[in-house]
Amino acid sequence: MSNPQLSSFRHKTRHWWVLGLFLLIFLVNILPSLRLLAEALSDIVAGDKSSFWKVLQSSATWQATWHSVYTSFLATLLSLTLGAGLAFFIALTNVRGKSFWVFMFMLPMMIPPQVTALSWLQLMGPGSALLQLLGMAPALGSRQPLYSDWGIALLMGIQHAPLVFLSVRTSLLVLPKELVEAARLSGASQYRIMLDMIFPLCKNGILAGAAIAFVSALGNFGIPAMLGIPASYYVLPTLIYQKMADFGPLMLNEVSSLSVIVGAIAMLGVWVQHRFQNRMPLVGMPGKPLAFDLGKSRIGCEIGLGMIIMLILVLPILALVASSLVPAIGVPLRLDNISFSAYAHMLARQGVTWRAFENSMLLSLSAAFILACLVLPLAYVTVRRPRRLYSLVLMLVDVPYALPGVVLAIACILLFAKPIPILQISLYGSLGIILFAYLSRFLTVSFKPVHASMLQLDGALEEAAQLCGASMVRRWRDIVFPLLAPAAFAGLLLVFLIAVNELTVSALLWSAGNETLGVLVFNLEDGGETVLASAISVVIIVMIAVLMIFLGMVGRNLPKGVIPWRS
Repeated sequence: MSNPQLSSFRHKTRHWWVLGLFLLIFLVNILPSLRLLAEALSDIVAGDKSSFWKVLQSSATWQATWHSVYTSFLATLLSLTLGAGLAFFIALTNVRGKSFWVFMFMLPMMIPPQVTALSWLQLMGPGSALLQLLGMAPALGSRQPLYSDWGIALLMGIQHAPLVFLSVRTSLLVLPKELVEAARLSGASQYRIMLDMIFPLCKNGILAGAAIAFVSALGNFGIPAMLGIPASYYVLPTLIYQKMADFGPLMLNEVSSLSVIVGAIAMLGVWVQHRFQNRMPLVGMPGKPLAFDLGKSRIGCEIGLGMIIMLILVLPILALVASSLVPAIGVPLRLDNISFSAYAHMLARQGVTWRAFENSMLLSLSAAFILACLVLPLAYVTVRRPRRLYSLVLMLVDVPYALPGVVLAIACILLFAKPIPILQISLYGSLGIILFAYLSRFLTVSFKPVHASMLQLDGALEEAAQLCGASMVRRWRDIVFPLLAPAAFAGLLLVFLIAVNELTVSALLWSAGNETLGVLVFNLEDGGETVLASAISVVIIVMIAVLMIFLGMVGRNLPKGVIPWRS
C-alpha cells in the first residue's frame, strides 16, 4: 500500500519545483522589461518636465522613429518579395537540389548583420578589392552608395528574407494536397490553382512572415550602425546607442523612454505575427510535396535561382575574402601582392582578437548549455500540464526575443547597475551581464525545438512506466530525457550559432576586456582596420557554415520542425 504522507510530500515537492521554474522564467524574461518600464515612467508625475515627455517632444526622436519605420517597411517589402517568391518556387516546383537551395538561402540569416554590412561595403564602392580586380571599381573618392536609407533597407531586406521564406514554406508544406489534386483532376490549370487555392491558403503565412521581417528590421542594430552612422542617418536603435555614448545626468531616463517607444512598436508587430500564425490553414494529409512541372524551363529557372544566390550571398562573401587578402584597404588585389598578413595577425595577436574569440565562445557555450538544461523541464511542464498559466508562460518566453536587442540591453543595465541585493554581487561591466542578456534573449530559441519534440512524445509511454511502479525520476531518466535529448542538442547548437556573433545586445553591454566577436568586427571597421575586420568576418562565416552543415546532418534524425530549415 502506498504511504499517504509520502504521496503528499511528493505532490508538494513537484508543486514547489514547478513554481521555482516559473519564478526563474519571470526573473530572466520579465523582470528586465518591468525594470525598464519603471525607469521610463519614474518621473512621469513631473508632467511636461518628465524625461518621457521630453523624449516625445524631441524632433530627433520622431525623425529616428520615421527612419526606423521607413527603412523597416522598405526592407519588409524586399524580404516579402524575395522570401515568398523563392518559397513558392522551391516548395511547389520540381526544381532539383531543393535541400541545397534551402541551405544556401538560409545562410544569410545566420551571418551576423555587421558581417553582412561589411561584406556589402567591400563589394560596392571605390575601395572594393573585387571590383578593382575586375576593373569595375568607381573612381577613388566616389561616395559609398550604401551609406543611405536605401542601402540600409536593401541589406536588412536580404538579411531577413529567410524569415519570410521559412514562414511561407511552412504554410506550403502543410497544404491540403488532396484538394490540389482534386482541382488538377477537374482540369484546373496551374495558374488557377495558384490563384484560387494556394495563395488564399498561404495568405496568413505570408502576412506572419512579413510581420516577423518588420520586427527584425526594426530591432536590427548592426546594419543601420555600419551604414547609417557614417551618413548621420539614425534609426531608433542607433539613436539609443548614440545617447548611451553621450552620457549625461538624464541619459538613463532618456534611453529608457526611447526603448519603451521602440519596444511598443515591436510588440505591435509581434501581435500581428501571432494573430496571423494562429490562423494557419488546415493541415493536409502527409505525403510527397507538391511539384508543379516546370517543363523545358526548369534549367533556366535553376540558373536564375543560382544567380540570385550568387548576388545576395556569394559575391559579397567573395568581396569580403578579396578585402582580407590585400596589404591595405584601397590597394588593388593582384597575384603578386596577395597577403595573408591579416590572418597571421589575427592568429598571432594575443590581445583583443583572441580575447574576443574566447569571450564569445565562453558566453555562447555557457548560454546554450544553461538554456538546454532549463528548457527540458519547462517544455515537459508546459505540454504535460496544459493550463492557462502555462499558456501565459509560452507567450512570455517570446517577449525578450521579440524586443529589439538594444531595449533588452538597456533593461539589463538598469537591472544590474547596482549590486544584486543580499548577494552583493555586481554584474555591471562584466561578462555576467552579457550572459544574463543572452539567457533572456535566446531562451525561446532553445525552447522551441524541445517544445516541438515534446508535443510529439506520446504520454502513454510514461503512463505505462508509472503503472509499472517507475518513479518520476526514473521515467525522466529512461524515457523523457533520451527522447528529448536530440532536440535539446539541436537547440543548443542554434543558440550557439546565433549568440557567438551577436552584436545588438553586447554593443551596449561590453566593456574593456569583455569584447565579443560581434563588437570586435564593429569596432575594427569603425576604427579603420577594415582588412583585419574582413579576415575575422571570413573566419566567422566559415565557422557558421560548418556548424549549419553539422546541424543539418544531426537534424535528419529529429522530428519535423526542430531544425528551422529542414522539413
